[in-house]
Amino acid sequence: MRIIQRAALAACIAVTAVLSSGCGYALAGRGSFLPEYIRAIGVPQFVNNTPVVDVDRRVSDRVRSELTNRGRYKVYPTEAGTDAILTGEISSIVISPAAFNQQQQATRYVLILTAKVEFKDLKSGKVLWSNPAMQFRDEYESTTGTTAIDPTAYFGQNTDALERLASEFARSVVSSLMEAF
Repeated sequence: MRIIQRAALAACIAVTAVLSSGCGYALAGRGSFLPEYIRAIGVPQFVNNTPVVDVDRRVSDRVRSELTNRGRYKVYPTEAGTDAILTGEISSIVISPAAFNQQQQATRYVLILTAKVEFKDLKSGKVLWSNPAMQFRDEYESTTGTTAIDPTAYFGQNTDALERLASEFARSVVSSLMEAF
């Protein structure tokens, strides 16, 4: 009888050990280091210090959308009535040729956006996360135009690249502030 009790006790300990141990992995982007009382986040329009028209609206809208899609927070375009605020300032957008054809005309461009971003807890007054020089880049082909002076070669592809850039920027900003990187 004593052997059966010891075997049963050993089995219980083994099962408990297996069930209580974990691998330590979790899904990225699901957690949050933010204080529990932060439920409403203000994301006012980013400041645009570039000559690129409408980039501030595109980036601000994408950041709000990304935060909303996380499902845990109410997102507002102003600071009023919020627990925290995410502000941003787009300091530059650089467009440079990245590839050339045999006639030395640019066939591929790189678009680089640099911004200062800050996330502040309004209750405590503390900055929870910031990045003074966040950079994102996207490349695009100049395929629609026929010559170097054809405006469709530049403007159509540039708009698509700017949309992709705004979406990737928003995804990275929200992931960074949620995961405290």
